[in-house]
Amino acid sequence: MFYIDNQGINDPRINLAIEEHVLRNFAPDHEYLMLYVNEPSVIMGKHQNIYEEVNVDFVQQNNIKVVRRVSGGGTVYHDLGNLNFSFLVPHDSSKLNNYHYFLDPIVEALQSLGVPAEISPRNDLMAAGKKISGNAQFSTTKRMVSHGTLLFNSEIIHLSQSLKAKTTTIQSKSIKSVRSPVANVYEYLSSEQQSRLNMEEFKKVLLQYIFKTQPNEVSTIPTYTLTQDDWEVVNKLVKEKYNTWEWNYARSPKCSIHKTHQFDWGTLAATVDIKKGHIQGVNFEGAHHSELQAMLAQLAKTLTQVKFDKNSLKKAIATANIEEDKLNIKENQILQLVWQ
Repeated sequence: MFYIDNQGINDPRINLAIEEHVLRNFAPDHEYLMLYVNEPSVIMGKHQNIYEEVNVDFVQQNNIKVVRRVSGGGTVYHDLGNLNFSFLVPHDSSKLNNYHYFLDPIVEALQSLGVPAEISPRNDLMAAGKKISGNAQFSTTKRMVSHGTLLFNSEIIHLSQSLKAKTTTIQSKSIKSVRSPVANVYEYLSSEQQSRLNMEEFKKVLLQYIFKTQPNEVSTIPTYTLTQDDWEVVNKLVKEKYNTWEWNYARSPKCSIHKTHQFDWGTLAATVDIKKGHIQGVNFEGAHHSELQAMLAQLAKTLTQVKFDKNSLKKAIATANIEEDKLNIKENQILQLVWQ
């Protein structure tokens, strides 16, 4: 096995692009390991609906990147207190869904630190009933990846806020995340360990157990350094895939979002049908007089094929020139009604 040096990069788009490049383009007869830390970001499974999984307003307001990965599984939060591991190995049917093969060395490393780590039936790593790691796999005909997170000392509050979708009724066939109580590895360390074990030292402990070496030999493990040709492929993947709205947002499965808003005159409801990141249709119900009904019918036509993005919706609604005082409804109220 070779350890891939990602040069300390914290950009999730680049790190996921490195993973995919190794997965698809490296020689299929070698095993590779990546350990990397991402800046604050939300990483979604390939088949997930962002509007069901993520508080889009919160992550955008806080500059938290949203990136979709090639593997399935649930949505996870990354930050500088979270360590990600990725095993990239030749395709082997005996390793598919065999998470013990990849996770057992990590469990041993954690237990050596006094963390009561164990693998759950859902292939998460748990400590005293709380989730400290989520895992997923993806395979091509030649190679496969088994990757996961390790909450070392992450901002749990930001995690919960980022992954807390707004109270909205959404109908889709997407893969839903299963929420579990979470904890940091740091919580299970002794005070002495907490004072000396930073992220880099934590990495060394994992490398020791994964490569089955002694602590003083970690610096000599076989390492692969990405070449200029590798970086050209990685940067192309970032530009054309991982940094695009089309991959990260529009790849969400088609869905219908239903919301209501209470006015002085009654309740107005909207059902927004979305496919490939664009509105396919809007149905308003509850308008209390004909002029409002006519305006909403025209607005529904205006919003059709508009990108399902808050700013795009805001601009489209503004073009409708709604007579707010006359109709007793404001543009920002309509925006709240049709947005996530």
